[in-house]
Amino acid sequence: MQRILSSQLTAHVRETVTIAGWIHRRRLLKAVAFLIVRDAEGLSQVVVTEPAARTQLEELTEETVVEVVATVTPNEQAPGGVELTEPKIRVLSGVAAPLPFELHRPAIGAALPTQLDHAALALRHPTRRSALRIAAAATAGFRAALTEQRFVEIQTPKIVASATESGANVFELDYFGRPGYLAQSPQFYKQLMVGVFERVFEVGPVFRAEPSDTVRHLAQYTSLDAEMGFIADHRDVMAMLTRTLSGMMAAAAPFAEVPPVPSEIPAVHFTEALRIAGAPADEPDLAPAHERALGEWALREHGSEFVYVTGYPMRKRPFYTHPDPARPAYSNGFDLLFRGLEIVTGGQRLHRWTDYVEALTRAGEPLEPYAGYLDGFRYGMPPHGGWAIGLERFVARLTGTANVREVTAFPRDLNRITP
Repeated sequence: MQRILSSQLTAHVRETVTIAGWIHRRRLLKAVAFLIVRDAEGLSQVVVTEPAARTQLEELTEETVVEVVATVTPNEQAPGGVELTEPKIRVLSGVAAPLPFELHRPAIGAALPTQLDHAALALRHPTRRSALRIAAAATAGFRAALTEQRFVEIQTPKIVASATESGANVFELDYFGRPGYLAQSPQFYKQLMVGVFERVFEVGPVFRAEPSDTVRHLAQYTSLDAEMGFIADHRDVMAMLTRTLSGMMAAAAPFAEVPPVPSEIPAVHFTEALRIAGAPADEPDLAPAHERALGEWALREHGSEFVYVTGYPMRKRPFYTHPDPARPAYSNGFDLLFRGLEIVTGGQRLHRWTDYVEALTRAGEPLEPYAGYLDGFRYGMPPHGGWAIGLERFVARLTGTANVREVTAFPRDLNRITP
């Protein structure tokens, strides 16, 4: 099929071309009919005046897949300033069931559960499709920014032998007759790969069996992870994350309105963050309301839609987190808040084998389940740290979408495992 896309029509004015796509909408007027065809790049307007072609069009439904051979004709009122005239329409695939909702409206009229039940159709809507394109662009920007900074992309296992990183919120499976688990993150593996390449990153799924049914939680999401060696402390990691975030925003800019990323994102210590948010001084973590208050503060005081919160209490951070040498009760860890929502967690890690043994012993953890992980630290590891970005949260915040499920192709949550 010698086919062109809707975005290429203006380069073929007064030529006969072939387009193909889905019937987005039909407008059947008295003297003329209009067929709007949707493809991957946008919409094409087809003018139907010939009686036989109109009769054919009247029998077709929206979302029918068609091929149209027609002449590209200038018309300032048409999408892109051109339309297709004298068409010959051929059906490539029909619609076998009534549509559960219309796609030509500015927004899908159905409730979100209905949209998710019919994801294969709902994702064709421009708003849903746009969010996925933004995610793809941001991911490409993440890869490009890190590759430029000598990071190497890696792929790590998603089936692991023990639930060692974050407690009991894991999915257990039968791995050839013995227990296995879906990985909660690539954390242990990316740390070990710092000993190979010094700087590594991964784009991949992670799995969290948290019984959280909220607009910000998914049981499976895409994590943009990075880890880098030979750092002084967590501030080196934050500086690299800021540069990476700038690259992601630049890549997403053609598809979304993106905020500026300051060359130096404002940062506040956890203790100061509690004061700004009006939280009790002994609060062990930031609640969503506290994050929103900090987002408002950063925008008001610094003109920034981003803010780092550093120095979280060690008791709220994983065992591999490096403590602040000056204040050991607090960590060299951080979160990045974007518009009042945490989208990144990161920090400096422990890097000496003896420190890991001490940390695990203090936590009452046996060393044996961590043997493969600890081996890397027996043989020398540099000071290192990294971060993990939740892609769906990032895209939801960037697009102003309230629920992460609306920017996820086929979300998995507490209640949904299909389609």
